[in-house]
Amino acid sequence: MKKNNGLNQLEKIKNTSYISLLSSGSTIVCCALPAMLVAIGAGATLSTFIHYFPQIVFLSVYKTPIFISAFIMLIIASIAYRQAQNLPCPADQDLAEKCQQLRHRSRLILLVSSFIYLVGFFFAFILPLISE
Repeated sequence: MKKNNGLNQLEKIKNTSYISLLSSGSTIVCCALPAMLVAIGAGATLSTFIHYFPQIVFLSVYKTPIFISAFIMLIIASIAYRQAQNLPCPADQDLAEKCQQLRHRSRLILLVSSFIYLVGFFFAFILPLISE
């Protein structure tokens, strides 16, 4: 049985949302997590974390490109989500229910991605300006 074209499009939107979540998560790992650990006085924990995961330092060096890439992915995911909002769901009850679930999941993932990005942006760029 061939899948409905609208559901295929929604699956692509969901995948785009997952990619935006992954890229937003990288902003937390590179910048927000170390800043948060230092802010709460857990410098020794940060030191241990960096000892086991030295790639964190490499990510922190390139925080601006990481944030720009994550922002671009959020924009692409938002545009794709907006376009999917206008797609009709199938008439079949089961497919229509799946369609609605995919829309809801994509929206939730996009909102979580945006929140993670904003937290990372705050810790990476705004908090250093405030604390000076």
